[in-house]
Amino acid sequence: MSVATVSRALNGSASVTAQTRRRIAGVAARLRYVPHGAARSLVTRRTQTIGALLPDLFGEFFSELIRGIDLAARARGLQLLVSSSHGDAAEAATALRAMQGRVDGLLIMSPHVDAPFLREHLSAALPAVLLNTSVGDKRYATLNIDNYGGARAMTGHLLDCGYRDVAFVTGPAENFDAAERLKGFRDAAKPARVQLLRGDFSEESGYRAGRKIASLRQRPQAVFAANDMMAIGCLFALTEAGLRVPQDIALAGFDDVPIARYINPPLTTVRVRIADLGQGALEQLVAQMEAPDAPSSGHTLACEVVPRASTGPASNPRKHERPKSRKHSSPGEIP
Repeated sequence: MSVATVSRALNGSASVTAQTRRRIAGVAARLRYVPHGAARSLVTRRTQTIGALLPDLFGEFFSELIRGIDLAARARGLQLLVSSSHGDAAEAATALRAMQGRVDGLLIMSPHVDAPFLREHLSAALPAVLLNTSVGDKRYATLNIDNYGGARAMTGHLLDCGYRDVAFVTGPAENFDAAERLKGFRDAAKPARVQLLRGDFSEESGYRAGRKIASLRQRPQAVFAANDMMAIGCLFALTEAGLRVPQDIALAGFDDVPIARYINPPLTTVRVRIADLGQGALEQLVAQMEAPDAPSSGHTLACEVVPRASTGPASNPRKHERPKSRKHSSPGEIP
């Protein structure tokens, strides 16, 4: 039996009879034969592997994102290679260069990625999709979350609940998601008194913000954290200080990570279908791989407010009225 016949049988070719295919499969099973991926790649010029460069691998957001990418990749017989830039531009460049030649396409989420960076470190021949990016170059396909619209909607929800003194815990500086969420909050919060506290998307920064809020003589009526993990850290600090959520202070987050619905009280948040984001990015990348000459596309995923117990009832204006003598002040930042 020729090598070509064995190869066709193992690759599912219709030109091989069922009897021959069964015989070859039986021998392969006894020998514990596994197809050599590198050798196959030399022929097909495909690695059947997708790369994903993310800013971090820690936390529920990235766990859900990777899960969505991986499920979609496995459904198409693709493997997933994941790397992290750890918030460092040099590491992002190193990871991009290392993946080229090993993957058929790349999913990239990094605060350091802009058009000049990509032109320097990414081959124009390698299909890529940028996630949550400000890059507007039409050469690159993009998939973004509607961070601005989600933050604006959540701020409107807090105002509808009667809160007129709202603190916002920001995300990290120079982060596209964080900047869009802050902008959405500012635009919607104009009727309210606004306070800003610095955060970096970590639970620890949310905890520090919560401790600062708890120490204020004039505390805000509600806190909107730019992501759920900061909201959870803030909740711990407020509870530790003896404050009740939402009776003493309301709390909201952004992302709807799986744990958000299971904390006490369950967290009101902006739902980002994180696994769907990963799945959509993978599907967009596969489409680009199959039609490399097609124009690059840009998509934005909608968000929705998910009201839960941490912001209290839908409306309770009497409880949250401010004294009539008090005037709204301009937005200020709490150090």
